[in-house]
Amino acid sequence: MKTHGAVSPAPPPRRRWWSRVAALVAATLAPWVAAPAPALGLGATLPAAAATGAGSPPSAVRAAAPTPLRLMPLGDSITWGVGSSSGNGYRAFLRNQLAAEGHALDFVGSGRNGTMSDPDNEGHSGWRIDQITGIADSVLNRHRPNVVTLEIGTNDLNGNYQIPTAPDRLRALIDRITRAAPDATVLVGTVIISTSGTEEANRPAFNARVPGIVQAAQAAGKHVRLVDMSALTRADLADALHPDDTGYRKMADAFNAGIQAADAAGWIKPPASAGGEVRSGIAGKCLDVNGGNSANGTAVDIRSCNGSYAQLWSARSDGTLRAVGKCLDATGRGTANGTKIAVWDCNGGTNQQWQAYNAGYRNPVSGRCLHIPGASAADGTQLVLWDCNGGANQQWTALPVS
Repeated sequence: MKTHGAVSPAPPPRRRWWSRVAALVAATLAPWVAAPAPALGLGATLPAAAATGAGSPPSAVRAAAPTPLRLMPLGDSITWGVGSSSGNGYRAFLRNQLAAEGHALDFVGSGRNGTMSDPDNEGHSGWRIDQITGIADSVLNRHRPNVVTLEIGTNDLNGNYQIPTAPDRLRALIDRITRAAPDATVLVGTVIISTSGTEEANRPAFNARVPGIVQAAQAAGKHVRLVDMSALTRADLADALHPDDTGYRKMADAFNAGIQAADAAGWIKPPASAGGEVRSGIAGKCLDVNGGNSANGTAVDIRSCNGSYAQLWSARSDGTLRAVGKCLDATGRGTANGTKIAVWDCNGGTNQQWQAYNAGYRNPVSGRCLHIPGASAADGTQLVLWDCNGGANQQWTALPVS
C-alpha cells in the first residue's frame, strides 16, 4: 500500500532516459547557437576591409542602431569622381549602401561634384598627399566629420614625387587628421591599380607600407582602419588612373565594409556640433581670427559679427576652443596680465585650456580670463589674458562642448 505524502525516488532507468534526451536535444541545437563574439578593445586591430564589387554587407556584426554619419570623402580626383559617368565616383554608391543600412547621412566638404543629391566632398584633382595635409586642419574644423574616407597618393606615385618619403607624408597626414578630428574614424584606402608605368613602378612598395602606418595609429589609440582596394583591376579603369563605374562601385563596397566594421566595434561616435559664433558682452562683436588666417601666431581679435569662417568656433571635450583648424592659445605659454591671444597648432599645452567661467572663458593655469583691452569696441582689437573681473569685455557666449 502506498503511503500518502511519501515521495518515492525515481528509478535509475528513468534518470538515464531523460539524460539521453537532454544530450540529444543539446547536440541537435548546437549548430544553431552562435558562439559569443570576442571583445574588441580600443587598441585592437580591425581586419582590413576589401573591395569586392559584390555589394554585399560585411561579415562583421553590425551595431544595434547604425550611427548617424557626417562623412567627408577626402583625397584627389578619384574622390572628386573623374572617370565616372555621373561625376559621383564612389560617393553615390557608398551613400546608397549606407542609407539602405539605416544610417542618417550628411556628406561634407568644400566642393560639390556629380549628380547625386548630396555631392559635397573634399576631392582635389591633381593634388598630392602634402597638399591635402595643408588644408586638413581648416576643412576638418569647419565640417567636423565623424568619418573620413581617405584615398590619396596617386599623384605622388604617378608624378614620381619624392617617392622614398611618400609613406612618411601619409603618416603625417593621418596624424594631422586625427589631431584635428580626434573623435573621427579614418578609413585609409590603398592606392588603386593603374596603367601608368611610373605609378605601377612605385605603387606596390607604397601600398606595402600602408598597413604598418595604420597599425601604428591604432596602437596609439586612434580610430584608423585600412581599406584594401586590391580588388580593382585594369578592366575597372576609365583611363590610366581613374576607375570607371564598376571600379567605383568596388571602392564603395570596400569603404562601406570598413564603416560597418568600425561601427560594430563602437568606433564611430555621433557627429559633434559644428560650432558657432562666440559673442562678446560688447554688443555686436564676436571672437574672430584676424583675416581668417590659419598661420600660427595669427591674432585673435574682436570684430563685428558676420557669420564668417573666421568666427566659427567649437568647444572641444579636451578643453580647447578651436577655429580655422587651430587652438586658442595664450602666446609663449604666458600666464601674466597682458599675454596676447592667438591661434596655434593644437598641442595639448595648458595655455590652450579654457573653462566657461563667470559668463566668460578662463585659462585655469593662469587663473586669468579672455579679455578685450580697454573694453574697446574697435574691430581688430587683439585679446589678452587679464585678471577676471566679470566686465562686459570678459563676457562671451558659451559654446556647447562636443
